[in-house]
Amino acid sequence: MRTGIGVDAHRFAPADSGRELWLAGLRWDGIGIEGDSDGDVAVHALIDALLSAAGLGDIGTVFGVGSHARGAGMHGVQMLGEVAQLLRDNNVEPVNASLVIVGNRPKLASRRAQAQEVLSAAAGCPVSVSATTTDGMGFTGAGEGLACTATALVVAHR
Repeated sequence: MRTGIGVDAHRFAPADSGRELWLAGLRWDGIGIEGDSDGDVAVHALIDALLSAAGLGDIGTVFGVGSHARGAGMHGVQMLGEVAQLLRDNNVEPVNASLVIVGNRPKLASRRAQAQEVLSAAAGCPVSVSATTTDGMGFTGAGEGLACTATALVVAHR
């Protein structure tokens, strides 16, 4: 058994950017988020946790970095599905994962079960989702963006 940790953070996009807000595999109303892909901090942190646990690098290793990378413009759930397949291809089985989203908005409670269902299906294991604020501290507390920390447990059959 191996564990991994992933962290991601993105700033909110300018209101006139046309960017959408994707978080925990779900589309949310409101101001969008910046990023080369859909900017879903929860999915990105989960991907990094799974890859770290599997010893397969990180999201940049798999999808590249920047606006011209393979992952540019990709939807986070699609990326997560590809990572789950990469784990299977390397004889690694995800057991479970947990993530905590840090930010003032959107409010997760009403869609937590839906987020867990979407992420669990894409990751191929149970994924627990929670959220917190930073009581006004830092960029998330100032409402400038979102962050997420994730952990994952896998079994490597090597």
